[in-house]
Amino acid sequence: MSIKRMSIALLSAVVLLAACSRPKPAEETASPQPVEPSYAQEAVSYSLDTTTLNGYVAYNQTDSAKRPGIIVVPEWWGVTDYVKTRANELAKLGYVALVADVYGNGKTADNPTDAGALATPFYQNPVLAKARIDAAIAKLKTYSQVDTTKIGAIGYCFGGGVLLNTARLGNADLDAVVSFHGTLMGGVPAKKETLTARILVCHGNADPLVPAKEVDAFKKEMDAVGATYTFKAYDSAQHAFTNPGATELGKKFNMPISYNAAADSASWDEMKKFLADALK
Repeated sequence: MSIKRMSIALLSAVVLLAACSRPKPAEETASPQPVEPSYAQEAVSYSLDTTTLNGYVAYNQTDSAKRPGIIVVPEWWGVTDYVKTRANELAKLGYVALVADVYGNGKTADNPTDAGALATPFYQNPVLAKARIDAAIAKLKTYSQVDTTKIGAIGYCFGGGVLLNTARLGNADLDAVVSFHGTLMGGVPAKKETLTARILVCHGNADPLVPAKEVDAFKKEMDAVGATYTFKAYDSAQHAFTNPGATELGKKFNMPISYNAAADSASWDEMKKFLADALK
């Protein structure tokens, strides 16, 4: 082969090699796979004075970004699997959720008599109940993922009433409160200077434990102090309408409580919109 032909062949080989090794266009490059979220779902202990409080926390531990924190206050049964499930759902919505142990030492009840005995001191002394909520908020704020300027709380039945009283008494850290089928009038007078949290109440129109006269009194109280609140009522919904286990408990203990899937879904959607706006 002549030197000229050898040079042409060598040049062709170099061109071919360069063509084969050039980077692929952006559209041909495989996109990085999104990281699947990993959720922390674990027991948490904190304290108030000499009382140990045993709650539960849930959050996306894959994401290090700051996000709002939500306190979850249980029904009068205490820290049960039901409220832990709600905390897990809040974590999937992008919050850090902490279930508050209001009773202390993780106490729970499996019947109305014991539940009433546990709840009564906090019904009678809203300041004591508020102190337990304040302790839970303080613990929530220790998590590095929490944006401490955006704190909300949701509560069920007993927990809803506790939160409304906490809002009345005032907590500068608490921006938004949601009550699901909670008691409305807790013996604490609302004051304009202390009730600064935005409020969403999700109420069952068929709830004999929270009658229409209590609803009217609540609305008048909120209007009188210029509170920022939203009241949502659901037809045919009884007390405890968000808890799938309520119907069975109602039959077992002859209590006027039952699950209502439509009201559960609608109130959860209302909560999502409310928290997204209040904590944005």
